[in-house]
Amino acid sequence: MAVQLQFPSEPVSSNRAVNMSDSGRITVLRKKLLRRMDPDRSQTLRRSFQFGFLLLNVWLGVTFYIWVRQFETGTHDRNLMRPAGVEGWLPIAGLMNLRYSLLTGHFPVTHPAAFFLFVTFLAIAFLFRKAFCSWLCPVGTLSEYLWRAGRILFRRNFHLPRYLDVPLRSLKYLLLAFFVWAISHMSAGAIEEFMHSPYGAIADLRMLNFFRYLGQTAAVVLGFFVIASVLVQNFWCRYLCPYGALFGITSFLSPLRIRRSEPACIDCAKCAKACPSALPVDKLITIKSAECTGCLECVAVCPAESALQLSIPTWAGAARISPWAMAAGIAVLFFGIVGFAKTSGYWNGDVPDYVYRQLVPQANDVDHPMP
Repeated sequence: MAVQLQFPSEPVSSNRAVNMSDSGRITVLRKKLLRRMDPDRSQTLRRSFQFGFLLLNVWLGVTFYIWVRQFETGTHDRNLMRPAGVEGWLPIAGLMNLRYSLLTGHFPVTHPAAFFLFVTFLAIAFLFRKAFCSWLCPVGTLSEYLWRAGRILFRRNFHLPRYLDVPLRSLKYLLLAFFVWAISHMSAGAIEEFMHSPYGAIADLRMLNFFRYLGQTAAVVLGFFVIASVLVQNFWCRYLCPYGALFGITSFLSPLRIRRSEPACIDCAKCAKACPSALPVDKLITIKSAECTGCLECVAVCPAESALQLSIPTWAGAARISPWAMAAGIAVLFFGIVGFAKTSGYWNGDVPDYVYRQLVPQANDVDHPMP
């Protein structure tokens, strides 16, 4: 007698049991959901860090602007100090000073805060994935809320086809390679000479003036990035940020990984849909991609107990790292390294006020020392 087989209307997942009854029917046994009981706090923590760091940068920017204006108007107030933290917006200076420090064994004296912040963010990337991008970076924060606004406006975000996405993702690595190549050819003396040049001394002011006196071309380009970020998740971060590319490469060495437990996973694919980097989290066991920013969005939406978690390998297996531990680790690294630089007298640079009095009013006329 012939056996009639009845196939399910959806493909059988590798994580679903298949059973053939005596009547010859194939049935798919869905795995039972063991729902998470503890509420997830990761996104509350992450957004607290985002807004706290964004407010810090706003305060730094306003204070720096007031400090600059006193030199432009000739009303110098000796009690108003230059906020060295603005050097966090000078990643190229941070990279140059890192090379200088490796070559000489000494901390840099011009834009030293750029060096210490650069090292801080590298350390965070090494230990906690690209957490700087998703937990601290002001550009990353603004980018995230732009694509969230786009999702509200258009009920979705758009994804570039793979034949465009992959080549465009390589652009940030090409930009990083260019900067690394250029700086690797500089000697310690050349770096020191550049930093003590008029252009190097007021590099932070040049950055401020770029936004203060935004030209038509720059405004159009900036507008394009804003619109693109509304439509495509993390457009700038995904395709063009060399800083993020460096942290992505560094994160390959990180012992922390997002890991998925196949026995506990119910194949709902919520993690993949939530991932801002469009990673196939639901198909992987361990997330090793340099695009993973450690935002924990995938972990936050996972409904199954112990199916998805941030963990570190140990001799007995993988040990879960809680969002609280990650938040504490990021805070300890940031305040620890910056606190060391401040208490040790390495935080503020060596450019005296009389040099600023000469250079600040004519900042836009200062030429780059390298042709």
